[in-house]
Parts: sequence; C-alpha cells; structure tokens
Amino acid sequence: MSLFGKFFNKERKEDLDKGLEKTKTSFFENIKKTVAGKSTIDEEVLDNLEEVLIASDVGVDTSIKIIERIEQRVARDKYVGTAELNEIMRDEIVNVLSENNTGDYEDYTLESEARPYVILVVGVNGVGKTTTIGKIAHQFQEKGYSVMLGAADTFRAAAVDQLKIWSERVGCRFYSKGMHTDPAAVAYETVAKAKEDKMDIVIVDTAGRLHTKVGLMNELSKIHRSIGKALDGAPHEVLLVLDASTGQNAIEQARHFTKATDVSTIALTKLDGTAKGGVVIGISDQFKIPVKYIGVGEGINHLQIFNKREFVDSFFK
Repeated sequence: MSLFGKFFNKERKEDLDKGLEKTKTSFFENIKKTVAGKSTIDEEVLDNLEEVLIASDVGVDTSIKIIERIEQRVARDKYVGTAELNEIMRDEIVNVLSENNTGDYEDYTLESEARPYVILVVGVNGVGKTTTIGKIAHQFQEKGYSVMLGAADTFRAAAVDQLKIWSERVGCRFYSKGMHTDPAAVAYETVAKAKEDKMDIVIVDTAGRLHTKVGLMNELSKIHRSIGKALDGAPHEVLLVLDASTGQNAIEQARHFTKATDVSTIALTKLDGTAKGGVVIGISDQFKIPVKYIGVGEGINHLQIFNKREFVDSFFK
C-alpha cells in the first residue's frame, strides 16, 4: 500500500470516528449506567441493554435478536462478568450486518461488467438525495469512470438545477429535459444516450414527494420499467437514500419504497448530526438490504463506502 493510501485510510477513519461521535457518546453513557455496580450479566442487565439498543434506533426486533445472541454466548461460554460485554456486543452486531451483506463493498469500484451501469436513486425530499448523487459521481469520476447524471426529478422546484450544478462541480455529463416533463421519458433517454456514448455509469435522480402518496410510488415503478426498456437488465442498482437522523421514520420510509421498487442498496446520510446511528444496524437487518454508503459530514469526500468492521470499531471505540 502506498503512503498516500495509508494517509487516505487514516483520514477516512478519522472522518468516520468524528461522524459517529454523537451516537457513540450517547450509546456508551447508557451502557455505563446499565452495568454500573454489576459484576455479572444477569437478566436486569440484558433488559436494560435491550432498552439502550432500542433508544439508539436499532429497532425492537433487531435489538431483541442481538440480546438473545448475547444471552446464548454468556450461557455457552460460561462467561459471568461485564468487562467483556462490549466485545461480545461488537461481535454480534458485526454478525447481524454480515448476514445481510452489509459492509462487503470495498471501494468505488464496479464489480459488474454492465456498461453503462445504471443506478436508480430513490428517497423522499430532504434526505440529501441530490447531494448523495453528486458525491457518488465524484468518487466514480476520481476512479476514472465516465459518469452521466439524469434529472428525472422534474416536479420539485430547482431539482434539475441542483443536479446540473453537481454535474458541473464534479465534471461529469448531465441529461435533462427540464421541469414538468415525463420522468420516465427522461430516465429512458438518459440511459439510451449513455449507451450510445459508451458511458460507464448512469445515475438517475427521481422525485421524492411524501412516501405516503400512491402516485409517487407508481411513478417510480414506471421509471424502473422505462429504464429496462432502454437497456436490458437495467437498472442494475436501486439505491434508497435515507436520513439517519430521522430514526424510526427512516425505517418507515424504507418499508414504503421497498414495496414500490426493487431496492438493492441503501445510503444513510447525516450520521454526523445524530445520536441515532444504530438505525444503520436496524435497517440492514429488517429489510435484508445492504447499507452501501454512509454520510459522515458535509464534505464531498464524506460519503463513505460502508465498512461494517470500521463502523462497529468506531461505534465501540
């Protein structure tokens, strides 16, 4: 590994540690209260620990799963002290993430041979969808891939302009038909143009009105089909962007979007501004969909490929 590579990884880890600071501080303060004055992991400790996980927005079902596994390990290993509790929790959280392939992505390198590789991006307004697209485009451009952005969010004021600004900022291609045009047609033409021009990657933005509006979900399904007509097998990835700071509401959004389209990966933004970082674990477990990206700051390089080991290490550091 080059010296630059070592520096970059160190810088990346520092960004992650800083981004999870609020979650980590809140989590461990509650853990300390749970084990205060205790020398063994008894039923009271486990009950309190479950409450700590739920309070960190891990979610009820996932929290119960983790606690049951800790209980089994305590019984199996004849372990009776609290000193190693963090290590046991760390292992079980990594296991939960591993079961859903979360954290298995190495970097911004495409493993698929499909060209153009088409990413359809969905999510409600305000979660940082357009910004996430811009940051992903930047990272792929840095890797030497050619990228085209498609502005299929034709309903929201300034959505097209925002995406265009990002394309100019990162130096990638941009396709739009302007406001109030058919989103499915924009998506189709973007992919067709990228195919004609032999682009490596296409990222298609979509509208993000309230997830409770049936019309929006029908529109997303239409866009998905339209992309498939432009290129067999596309989209190759449907990325759902969620705001981690909304906690359980993010889980509710995920529930609606996964019904509307075949979500294959998830990006969780704004982890640096919340103590609800446990939602990463809960969403991965509940929907069996890998978390691929996490946002740990506002900088263009602060959207990281999610690495479960690094995440859990920072969570328990």
